[in-house]
Amino acid sequence: MKRVFIKGGKIVNSKESFVADILIEDEKISKVFKNGEVAKLDEGTKVVDASGKLIFPGFIDAHTHFELHVAGTVTCDDFYSGTRAAISGGTTTIIDFGTQYKGETLNEGMDNWLEKAKDGVFCDYGIHMSISDWNEEAKRQCQDMMDRGVTTFKIYLTYDILLHDNEAFEVLQRLKEVGAITGVHCENAGLIFALQQEFVEAGLQNKVSSHYKTRPAAAEAEAINRILHLAEVAGSDIIDVHLTCKEGLDEIRAARERGQKVYAETCPQYLTMTNSLYELPGFEGAKYVIAPPLREQSDIDELWKAIADGEIQTVATDHCSFTYEQKKLGMEDFRKIPGGMPGVETRGIVMYSEGVAAGRISVEKMCEVLCENPAKLYGLYDRKGFIEEGFDADIVILDPNAQTKITAAAQVSKCDYAPLEGKVLSGHIDTVFLRGSEIVDNTKIKDTPEGKFLARKPYQKFL
Repeated sequence: MKRVFIKGGKIVNSKESFVADILIEDEKISKVFKNGEVAKLDEGTKVVDASGKLIFPGFIDAHTHFELHVAGTVTCDDFYSGTRAAISGGTTTIIDFGTQYKGETLNEGMDNWLEKAKDGVFCDYGIHMSISDWNEEAKRQCQDMMDRGVTTFKIYLTYDILLHDNEAFEVLQRLKEVGAITGVHCENAGLIFALQQEFVEAGLQNKVSSHYKTRPAAAEAEAINRILHLAEVAGSDIIDVHLTCKEGLDEIRAARERGQKVYAETCPQYLTMTNSLYELPGFEGAKYVIAPPLREQSDIDELWKAIADGEIQTVATDHCSFTYEQKKLGMEDFRKIPGGMPGVETRGIVMYSEGVAAGRISVEKMCEVLCENPAKLYGLYDRKGFIEEGFDADIVILDPNAQTKITAAAQVSKCDYAPLEGKVLSGHIDTVFLRGSEIVDNTKIKDTPEGKFLARKPYQKFL
């Protein structure tokens, strides 16, 4: 039996933090020694000294896009490189968005995504299913997805895979029947298209800044309002993914006042960067083209406060990485710039530095939005997201007294740029365990991918 003893660190859970020791036996947390309890260790137990450091449950990133075919290209990070990047930054579980493309069944979409992971993954992984072709067979196969451990879905209100309102409503009804929940990409496709046409006719198609100017906060807020009213009639809970702005948050607040259960997710990019980056000289701003786009500093401030107040439940990355060369597909037309950026390996340290160290949130709140709440919302609450006896030994040791400098040259992702290039962040992730196996030791990553597919349970309501 493989045993590891982590001593002297401060364990961080969502409700409290305390200095204690942890005994790992094989893949599980066997015992947490606190209140002066003394461990008697067998010979051969590996001892890790975590004195002066913070010990988190493994972070869960429930919003990634690995090897995604989109915008005429494929994201540069596949499951192998993407999960290697994830675990380097303390993320021990990802949930990637599988996609049922037009003409496919849900089961075919699921099979295609499992095939993408065949070369190995470095952290545990689950799959959501994005529905883009709603029909009677898709309706029937929602139960197949549940049976296969895919208990969360996604629909889009924009892009060429959008669902119309009647289809979205029917999806919400069906998912309620099978005990599932869906995340929704909320932007008003018609408004965006009309604005884009105006900008093209004005000769502004080669301006990167046209991207954010044609996707205003109102387009996001209107779509959030619309899907929430559809969910109200359907009697369905819902997740608003990648929330960016106060206008959208106000729509969620209004729905909650009506008694609806609405879970909100935001991302580190919306907590650290503003739309001024789209005004950079030349084509440099294309690195930051994402959808919805970056907003104002006032939105950043509002989102941080909403996290602290419990109005936003999770922080994921929407990791969707393209190289700068791939971004150049839209050099002559801003509408063709592949939307997305890397972030899966920096989320944990960004949340610590810009959230905890900056005094915006507590260390317990960081654990709540990166670990506990995702575990509950995405059907992993019996084994992930907590440092408790019997749970998977997914452990992140963070040194609060060290620093991390973000550079593209040092990152694990295949992406050739880092959105936070040159930024020095407070804290450093020293060690990462995945189910008791030490995968990251002082930034050195174990060569062998040990991640497993996670068949997940239905979500746990906690609002």
